[in-house]
This record gives sequence, C-alpha cells and structure tokens, in this order.
Amino acid sequence: MILTATSWSQITIDEDDNLIKDDKQKSELLVDNIDNQRVKIDGIAAVVGDYLILESDILKAREDQKAQGLSGKEVSKCFILKQIMENKLFAHHAIQDSIEIQEEMVNSRTEQQLQYMVNQAGSLQKILDFYGKDTEEELKKELFDINFETVLAQEMQGSVVEEIEVTPAEVRQFFDKIPEDEKPFFGTQVEVSQIVIKPEVTEEQTQKTVDFLNKIREDVIEDGARFSSRAVLYSDDRGTRSKGGKIPDVSRDSPLVKEFKDKAFSLAEGEVSKPFKTEFGWHILTVDKIRGQFVDVRHILKFPEITDEAVEKARKKIETLKQRIEDGEISFEEAAKEFSDEAETSESGGQLINDLTLDKRFELSKMDPELYNKIINLKEGKISPVYTESNKRQQPFFKILTVTKRIKEHEADYNKDYARISDLALKQKKVREIQKWQKSKMKDTYIKISKDYKSCDFAKDWLK
Repeated sequence: MILTATSWSQITIDEDDNLIKDDKQKSELLVDNIDNQRVKIDGIAAVVGDYLILESDILKAREDQKAQGLSGKEVSKCFILKQIMENKLFAHHAIQDSIEIQEEMVNSRTEQQLQYMVNQAGSLQKILDFYGKDTEEELKKELFDINFETVLAQEMQGSVVEEIEVTPAEVRQFFDKIPEDEKPFFGTQVEVSQIVIKPEVTEEQTQKTVDFLNKIREDVIEDGARFSSRAVLYSDDRGTRSKGGKIPDVSRDSPLVKEFKDKAFSLAEGEVSKPFKTEFGWHILTVDKIRGQFVDVRHILKFPEITDEAVEKARKKIETLKQRIEDGEISFEEAAKEFSDEAETSESGGQLINDLTLDKRFELSKMDPELYNKIINLKEGKISPVYTESNKRQQPFFKILTVTKRIKEHEADYNKDYARISDLALKQKKVREIQKWQKSKMKDTYIKISKDYKSCDFAKDWLK
C-alpha cells in the first residue's frame, strides 16, 4: 500500500521536526515486497495542510522543467519545492473555502493534455514509462489528480485577486517610481491584417460525402457491420480513428461543438445517427453507453473532397483581389470585409488579434514563428505574396497579409504606452496581494518541511 494524502493521519512529527511514518519509521514510504520485507520507495519532503509533498513529486517536476529547456535555479530542488508548496497552499484553502470545480472540465483538460503529450512524444508507451505507469487508466488518474489540484489552486488564486484594480493615479505612481535607468523597453510591435480565400465545396461533392456516410450507416444497421471497424477504415478524424472513432465521457460541458453534443444526447444506446454537419465536416455518430450525465460515443468524420478546379478558382480570386488592392481600386480593409472567408477576422477588416494579450498588437520577439517569417520584412501598408496553407482537414486555402502599423522598439512612454504600463502596474499589485494572502495563510495552516529542505532560503518564511 502506497501512502497518499488521504492517509495523512499516519504521519507524525518527532521532537526534531522529522517526518515519521507509523510513529516509528523515518520519512519514508514503505511497501511489503513478496518476501514480506520492508522496502523504501519514496520520501516525504513537506506537509501543507492536508497535502503531502513527496520526494518523487519534486523529481518529476524537475524532469518536466528540464524537458521544457529550463536550467539553473528553475530546476533546483529548493525552487521546485517552493512552487509546489505554494500550489498546495492555494489548493488546501480552496477546499476549506468550498470552491467547487467541475470534474467534467478537469476530465476534458486531462484528455487534451494526454493527447498533446502522446503527439509530442510519439507514443503512449513513452509517456507511461516517464510517469512509471502500467496502463493508460493509471496515467489518466494521476493526471486528473494533478489537474484537479492545479485548477483548485488557480481558482483560489483568482478569487484572491479578482477585485484588484488599478486607478490612473496608481499607474502614474507606479511609472514615476521606476528609476530612469530601469524604465522598461518595449520591443518592436506590429498590427497585422489578413484576407483568407478558401476553395468552395461543390454541392456534388457534399452529396457524395453524405451518400457515403449513409452507406456506412446502412451497413451497420442492416448488415451488422461494426461501427468501430468502419471508423478505423474510413474516418478522417485522425485523433479518434485508431480508437474506432471512440470519444468517451461526453457531457454537456465537454469542449465539443454544440451540434455534436446535441446529436450525442438525442440518441439511445446503439442508435446510429443520420449524417449531420459541423464546422469540422460531416459525421455519423453512435452511442455506445449512457452513464447518467455522460455518454460514450463513436463517430465517423468525412470531409467533402475539394476539386482541383475549385482550388485553382480560389487561387485566381485572391491573386485578382491582391492586384485590385495594390492598384488602389479597393482598400485592404474593404476587401477583407467583402471577400474574406475567415469569419473571425472579416468583420474587423482582417485585423488579427493577439491570443496572448487579446489586443491587436504583436511584439515581434513573442510572435508565432510562422507569422513572424511572413511579415518580418513586410513594410507598413504593403501586401504579402499569396501564401498557400492547409487547415486541419489538410485542405488548401490561400492568404495575403499586410502590416497596418509598425511601432519601433522604444523606451516606455507613459502616454503612448499607457495600456501596457497599466497592465504592469496591475500585475505588480496582484503579486503583492497574493504575497500578503500567502503570509496570512501560512500562520493558520499546518506546515512542516523535512530537515533535508530546511536549509532552503524560503523555508524560514514558511516555518513558524
């Protein structure tokens, strides 16, 4: 039996502040092996409230930091333990304050995280080996627990600073207190717009796709063919194809498009839907099992074929549009609003929004490399060449870009950079509020640190 946080009452502290198991053993986790002997498998680094922090937790986090390319202080055991303890402190008080977390959301995050990890590593087995797990279910359980605790901590942290704001006077005071030789430099920024033209799917190709899915449905319902086998053979969804099209634990809160969820919850077990359309393509779907508010489903996704004629027509359209803009017949903004096939940007005249800052400016040093390479040498107001790209369906589309504004690297200016300076001031105020909260909560939270870590610089602030 491996000791977990739920069996925390088995841990006691001796007169030297050592962590002891079963009142006799030292700060070690023990198991019985086949010869009924006691074997050391882990050590306890710290206790925060109801949470134990194991030596293995620190080592796993350290390996993860190294895998991300971090080094030096960021991978020191003291630095990592401090991070983990802060996270545990937030999570502990989130539970004390009865902050509720939707398990469905954590499940969804875990599934997405695992899929990303598998894609990056190349195989599930490599991930299982890294985490020391035998099965996918064991790994999912551990990832779920980690993610649940992380979400708890984030929610608690958010509640601490959710009402924190800064006034213009505070922003001014923050800026004036920065020494002249320490004023921040803001890197070169650009504002970028784009026009996207997609090849049209003909009615004939759409009907072929619907007919194909109807034939599969007929094979399953009337001839007893296995839905999962057909998914492996024919589905265009590369994420679920190898699993027979299976998507487990679908709930109303799952991060799936509405049309898909509506169809999933409208069917009885074993029923196969008629073909239906989402933004991703055409589907048929069957329900494997209904479990209360969750359903396990399988689906087959098909993309209508795009003909060579449609691709060439789209190419000529964007090339003509580019020439009209360069000839002054129409502005880039007007052309985007009237002709662009990208709904997210067409209404704003093709204006791209920075996902990190949610505004329209991109700092070159932090820009997506693919976009950076396309606009780095593009002068303000000029139009890029026509670029050919592919969507998730591996279908081609065409794009042109323009830099509508370029702001050179410069020292922070209060008037020109007020929004960015305000953001820095707000972040500083939130950090101070969090530090104040932590200091307060340390006083009324049970905290112990193993003697191996009491020499860490942060330890004296945590120990009473």
